[in-house]
Amino acid sequence: MDASGALDSARPAPSAAGTVGLPAIEIARLVRSGEVTAVDVVRAHLDHIDAVDARVGAFRVVRREAALAEAHAIDTALTRFALPLAGVPVAVKDNVAVAGEVCTDGSPACPTEPAARDHEVVARLRKAGAIVVGITRAPELCLYAATDGPGAVSRNPWDTARSPAGSSGGSAAAVASGSVPIAHGNDGMGSLRLPAAACGLVTLKPGTGVVPADIGADSWSGMAVNGALATTVADLAVAHAVLAGEEPSEPQAPGRPLRIALATRSPVPAVRADAATRAAVDAVVARLTAAGHTVVRREPPITLGAAAGALARWMVGAEDDAEHLGIDRRALQPRSRTHARIGRLVRRAGLVRPRTAERFRERMVAFFGDVDVLLSPVTTGPPLAARPWHERGFLANITANARWAPGTAAWNLAGLPAAVLPAGTGPEGLPVAVQIVGPPGAEGRLLWLAGELERLQPWRRYAPVFDPIAPTAQAPA
Repeated sequence: MDASGALDSARPAPSAAGTVGLPAIEIARLVRSGEVTAVDVVRAHLDHIDAVDARVGAFRVVRREAALAEAHAIDTALTRFALPLAGVPVAVKDNVAVAGEVCTDGSPACPTEPAARDHEVVARLRKAGAIVVGITRAPELCLYAATDGPGAVSRNPWDTARSPAGSSGGSAAAVASGSVPIAHGNDGMGSLRLPAAACGLVTLKPGTGVVPADIGADSWSGMAVNGALATTVADLAVAHAVLAGEEPSEPQAPGRPLRIALATRSPVPAVRADAATRAAVDAVVARLTAAGHTVVRREPPITLGAAAGALARWMVGAEDDAEHLGIDRRALQPRSRTHARIGRLVRRAGLVRPRTAERFRERMVAFFGDVDVLLSPVTTGPPLAARPWHERGFLANITANARWAPGTAAWNLAGLPAAVLPAGTGPEGLPVAVQIVGPPGAEGRLLWLAGELERLQPWRRYAPVFDPIAPTAQAPA
């Protein structure tokens, strides 16, 4: 493995223990060919989780016995040779149903009855041959940009003093620590893209309707969608295809240079990306230009009305999900209780209006009339500190979230696809990322462009201390 984390294809086929840290598509190839068994692959990843998760805190539940039984079923299945994710260990975020497991939506106040059946996205992962090795942590009701709760603070493998972000923070920490090659997550205000940015991963928030949603009461008034986190674009492309019910294939090249809009202005007044983030964006622009693409400066028309529309749906989402889950509001964390209370008032005032999202989507689609993709920062700087944010108040949480992550929610309101990928390293050694957004149906275009940027400037797939296959990796203390 070279310094970028790219797989050396000249290496001999690994033992099952050596599959930890390999891309998902390579693991699946080895299992399909019979070079390794799914049982041994899963056992090796479970052992790795045992070794690292006490330090990272990615998992709420580890399904050791169930996962090994499911892996055995893959090894003996006649269809193993056609499964795109044969024997690949995956993790699922704690807000969609996994049969036989309790889904808490990050809240200890949630009822504890196990799910009777898998959510559709979990069923699709299983049908593709993936093995669910665990359920990952999320902040209460998946509302916040850091992942923590009573007795548990999830940590970023690149710097355990930092958060892996949220709300898919447990899933991101699981992938970035090498515990699984891909993980499920979802995104209602940036909850896939922010953890990917924080943990040096690649992700895609699909457009509305591309992947089954059905998250909570009404998917945060339609803003929340399911997706995946990975360390390579090839893995992400396969995971996305599986979740979307499509046949996995290599993203199709556009056949011409792209016209790319560059937007660097924050939609939150007086909030600006730091120097490392601006430098990373500039470096990506230089690579795109050198590759023959055209980059033009153009800010999307994100109005205060659109921002208020997204905020209203976020507030109402807390109240609606608590009602959907049957949670006693008095048992919620104080920040979440305030959040839900405001959501109740917003709902009563009729401030969640479908036409707000429809008009904004129309404006955003028009924006892409003469550009193919929008490039922008994702966050304003390093991720938030890993700390018990649930012990702090509502205002402290939303202020910290807004200052760090102002640039993601608009695309949930518009229902447009948006991807995040690593673009460099900051002065503290933490990953720095960029976001690329496209018009409806542009998921393949975004994956292709992310893949081209990965080829032009490969990224390190794991932090040195957690890298399972780099010779310089250190055993976590």
